[in-house]
Amino acid sequence: MKKGVQMIATVILFLILAVAAVMAYVRLAPVDIAAFHTPPSAAAPGDEKTLNSFKAVRTMTAPPADVLRGVRTMAEDRPRTRLMAGDVAEGLMTFETRSALMGYPDYTTVTVTEAQPPLLAIKGRSRYGKGDMGVNKARVEDWLSRLGPLVAPAS
Repeated sequence: MKKGVQMIATVILFLILAVAAVMAYVRLAPVDIAAFHTPPSAAAPGDEKTLNSFKAVRTMTAPPADVLRGVRTMAEDRPRTRLMAGDVAEGLMTFETRSALMGYPDYTTVTVTEAQPPLLAIKGRSRYGKGDMGVNKARVEDWLSRLGPLVAPAS
């Protein structure tokens, strides 16, 4: 009986260590931010979903710099989100948002296009995995709703 209990304890300990190793890797792995800090393409307002990403393009109802300042203020106020690259003056910003439990990083890039009229493009994407379970879409839509009157609703 003691051998069985010891075996179960060993398996549980191994599983705990494996989860801890994965968590450490996810949180500490270096990031090539240049791979994510690229402006999302956008020709017209609308949405585009892929397995690991979601992009929303909206017409702005305020000057581009005001909208980008609003995005930065709002994004930096979101839990577990920080600016990784870019700024308002550059017209391109990339934010990292980490999941609460495991710390998985997602990257959200925001830019204003040179189209006439200029468009706000926000693209959220996962760094790991083969599906994001809708978290990028939810984040982008939440950000758009928080921007309120700075952007026109999707048609």
